[in-house]
Amino acid sequence: MSVTPALRYDTGAVWLDLLATVGNAYGDAPFERMSTVGLLGEWLEHEGLSPTAAPGPDDLARAHELRGILRPLGLAAAAGRTPDRAEVERLNAVLTRDSPLQLTPDLTLAAPPTAGDALARIARQAAEHLAGPAAARLRTCDDHDCGMLFDDVTGRRRWCSAAMCGVRHRVRAHRERTGTTG
Repeated sequence: MSVTPALRYDTGAVWLDLLATVGNAYGDAPFERMSTVGLLGEWLEHEGLSPTAAPGPDDLARAHELRGILRPLGLAAAAGRTPDRAEVERLNAVLTRDSPLQLTPDLTLAAPPTAGDALARIARQAAEHLAGPAAARLRTCDDHDCGMLFDDVTGRRRWCSAAMCGVRHRVRAHRERTGTTG
């Protein structure tokens, strides 16, 4: 029996959490964290985007596709580079599927009708982040085995997670200083 790696929700933005659904995305052995429709539903629920209609296999494929569109745009922004025009056009195509938001009587956002609508909301969030001043806060994790994108609102973070990558870095540094191996 295989164990599915835990989903991550610690990047500072929903669209960045979507990118984190691939573990070790920038390393030699990337692995899928969101491999089933059920995990997509769990992820959307955790992010406050549970659709009225249950997600299906096509929605999982669309989530993976959106993740593939957003990753190079986020990396370009974090590096201070102009993104590839084709990647921007791919995101613009997803944005055309976005529908207006609706409010409930208690002034909360209405649930997206479908997972596709939820993904369009995520694309909108990413576009607003990438096109605004928040883009300057995008960072990649300093851990050479990670490189995950995150929103550095403090301007002082080095790792996507101090509890994971930060600890791994400190353990490596300690081993180098003491000449021990793991």
